Amino acid sequence: MEKTITKEELNQLPLKHFDGRVDVIEDNDVIENLVNELEQHTCIGFDTETRPSFQKGKINQVALLQLATNKKAYLFRLNKTGFHPALIRLLSNPKIKKVGVGIRDDIKGLNRLTPFKQAGFIEIQDHVKKVGIEDTSLKKLAGLVLKIRVSKRQRLSNWEAPHLSEGQILYAATDAWVAIELFNKLQEAFPATPAQTI
Repeated sequence: MEKTITKEELNQLPLKHFDGRVDVIEDNDVIENLVNELEQHTCIGFDTETRPSFQKGKINQVALLQLATNKKAYLFRLNKTGFHPALIRLLSNPKIKKVGVGIRDDIKGLNRLTPFKQAGFIEIQDHVKKVGIEDTSLKKLAGLVLKIRVSKRQRLSNWEAPHLSEGQILYAATDAWVAIELFNKLQEAFPATPAQTI
């Protein structure tokens, strides 16, 4: 597997986004059942989104929590539902791996909503460094490991908007799904290097 990828090489790759089912959750009453669904999996993709702040020193609250399996993405709008106890239970469960890229700040952001003891989180950036991959952004890892290009166009959009746009929904679902695809592919490619939890 290559260690780095240039911008030009990345631009040659096919643009891909998550094409499974996406649930956007704004209703507290359904969260327990959806978490029960997620608890049937041993490994899920994880990411969060926060409305960007263009003021020095001002940090907004996490607005969206994305969790994904290979076939379904769950977008929990925390700015509307709050940080539900069932989600905290899931994120504290050491038996379920939560995999993502650059997730330490995401976990910190969630802890600002409600402090919790995270367990079972795997930082893909730590894992790829161990196997000699030098480019560690989600976009470059998707190119190197999965041979696909993902769009980051929506990253700085308003995640607290009354309604998420189609572009935001696809972007958010793709980020969490790419994490699980990356993890599975890396486990296949480097079976002798198990991923450590953080």
